[in-house]
Order: sequence, then C-alpha cells, then structure tokens
Amino acid sequence: MKRAGFVCLIFLVIGCVSQRKVANRHQAISISGLRLINQFSLPSAMMFKETVVGGLSGIDYDAKRDLYYMICDDPSTKGPARFYTARIPISDTGIDSVQIVDMTALLNPQARPYTDITKDRIHSADVEAMRYDSKRDELIWSSEGQRYLRDGKQELQNPSVILMQRDGRYLDSFQLPPILHIQLEEKGPRHNSVFEAIGIDETASHVYIGIEEPLYEDGPRAAGGDSSGWVRIVKFNRALKQSVAQFAYRIDPVPHPSNPPSAFKINGVSDILCLGNDQFLIIERAWSTGRLPSDVRLYLADAKGAQDVTSLSLKTQPPKKPITKKLLLDLNSLGLFIDNMEGVTFGPTLPNGNRTLLLVADDNFAKGQRSQFLLFEVVP
Repeated sequence: MKRAGFVCLIFLVIGCVSQRKVANRHQAISISGLRLINQFSLPSAMMFKETVVGGLSGIDYDAKRDLYYMICDDPSTKGPARFYTARIPISDTGIDSVQIVDMTALLNPQARPYTDITKDRIHSADVEAMRYDSKRDELIWSSEGQRYLRDGKQELQNPSVILMQRDGRYLDSFQLPPILHIQLEEKGPRHNSVFEAIGIDETASHVYIGIEEPLYEDGPRAAGGDSSGWVRIVKFNRALKQSVAQFAYRIDPVPHPSNPPSAFKINGVSDILCLGNDQFLIIERAWSTGRLPSDVRLYLADAKGAQDVTSLSLKTQPPKKPITKKLLLDLNSLGLFIDNMEGVTFGPTLPNGNRTLLLVADDNFAKGQRSQFLLFEVVP
C-alpha cells in the first residue's frame, strides 16, 4: 500500500553495539516483548544518485556484510524501480544515522529497467516487499500487479514474486496459483492490496507471502467497528518456486473512522518476519483519511496446525483453524508519531546478547510523512 497486552518499556541501551555480532537466524526465536531504543528519520525528499529516497516499503539485514537492503515502491516515476543499500550504525543511544551507500535498479527479464507506470502500466513494477536470502545470496521481491479499470481502460497485470541477484539482475519468478491472478471480474486480488509482505523461513526452504487485504472470494475489506477481514498467507516452496499451502489470517477492524466517513480507510498486513517453527511476527498497518499517523500493531502469529485454505472461499467457508495471533505491541502506546510502517527486520545483537528489531516507514513521497526508523531490543 502507498501511503499489533504487552506493556512496552522505553529505555536507552547502555554500551556499544557490535555490528558484527549477529544471532543465528536459523534458530527459532522467542519474543516476550520489545523495548524501544530510539527512532530516526531521513530528511524529506533526500536525493541519492539522482533519485528521491523515500517509499521505503521493506527492509532486510545482510549480517555478513553488515548492510541493509531497502526496497522502494516508486514505480519508476522518480527514478528507476529500485532498492537502496544502507549502513545503519548503532551506538549506546541507538541509531546514529542511516547512511545510504548505493542504489540498484531492478531489471526485468529482458535486462532492462521497468517502465514508468504513468507511461506503460502493464510493464511497470509496483514493488512492495523484499527479503535477502543469505543461503543463496539472492534477493526476493514482490510486485502487486495492476487491476486498473478506470477512464475507459482495462489494464490487468498479475502480481509477481521475483528472484534477483544483488546487482538487480532478474533470475526467475514464482508460479502463482490461479486464485492469485488478477481478473476483470471481482475475483482474485484487489488492486493495490496484494503482495505487501515477504518472509523467509529459518532454513530458507520456504517463502511466505502476505496478501495485504482480502481477496474478493474471501469477503469484504476490514472496516470500522467489529468489521474485520480474512487475508491469506501463502507458503511457497523455495526450490520448486510453487505454492504448497495457503493459511487464513484475521486482520483487525480499522481503529479510527475516516473523515469524511465515506473516505478511504484501510487495515492490512504490511510485512511478515519469520521466527522459526511456523511462527511469525506480523505487522498490521491501518490508516484512515483525516488522521495523520498510522495505526500499527505487531502480532506474534502461529501457523502450526493451521488449515490449508487453498481451495476455499473464506467468505462462504470460514476457516476452522486459522493462524492464531497474539498482540505483541501497539505502536501507539509508545507516545510517538507513528508513520506508515511497512518493513521489519532483525538487526545486529546487543552486548547483552539480545537481538535488535528495526521497522521502517514508507513516507509515500509526501510532505508531512517520514522515512522513519524504529529500533527495538527483543526481550526473549
């Protein structure tokens, strides 16, 4: 999208953080809580290599190189479809700076940059999420596709999951099940509400793709009051590049009404972080017209024993065993302005051996919004 009862204890971590000391990401990760260390924001409309730095919709940490890869959701209107590489030094007070060190264009199967969406929608890339596969030294990114039915146009483009080298070169793509194909009728994914989240499991054997909002077959979008919605988490076999299961996850209602009441509002899954043993940290991010901050909740989710809903319409056959979830942290409890959080990753470990967790916000290239980073200590 363009544009979570644990009580969080806010504190400053004492001691210098070793950027090189990183816990083994192949172990199951226990999280009982999060403690905020600090926040940091990039300057608005910051330029780097003739591109506007913003639209940061995903982040992942390359521990070997001590680098962060951040996908940008600009569909080639302010530069090529791209990702940024950054260093994020952390001191005893948290994030000192976010140093952009490179910009890499995403290349299509013909080894060319993707087209500007305003000129050629069908061949553009509406990028929303990206993960680093350290086992294969590759990147995996997702595009939401297009279901554009306006102004007399019928422009349909399937969402995609792409494998890419770190230099931006296209390698391959995943095969999508038919239910995830864009259709002219109100079936399948909604426009701009598709592959918003990616997680890679602890052995890099499976990739999990989070669909932001309900498919048409799965019922209405989340609204106010007690109006929640069912979304899907799709499990792909990494080697086969095929879907092997789909699980149902219930998103919360939109917390605040829009102003005016008929204006846009949304709640959906904006990222997934695999914890091991079929457990996840999931970001639910909501926003309502007329309200400046976003409403962001972090949930611990468990898919063990969850029902495979691949062949079901969740609107007519609600799942008997969905993914379970437990609120880890409502970011509004921090007392900070919370922007459009769309990416999450583990970072380096602290001197006490605990992990760090970083969140990044997509500023939508809009005045009044921020490319905001939040740094937490993970309490095991």
